[in-house]
Amino acid sequence: MKTKYPIIPFSLIVKATDGDTEAINYIVKHYKGYLSKRSLRLMKDEYGNSHMIVDETLRGRLETRLITKILAFEIK
Repeated sequence: MKTKYPIIPFSLIVKATDGDTEAINYIVKHYKGYLSKRSLRLMKDEYGNSHMIVDETLRGRLETRLITKILAFEIK
């Protein structure tokens, strides 16, 4: 069975689209795990062992894109 996560309240989405920084930070925090999961990269150390690590550059780019899309979102 899938895990159910709490949804983001509509009032918070409206505040975020209006530019409220606290609301935007809450939404970014809500999606932080998903962004980290999507930013995993396979890296090899000096001994040839493979490790999955979070690519911080990619995670930052995804976070920036999320914020941009939040601010561009229009509610009709």
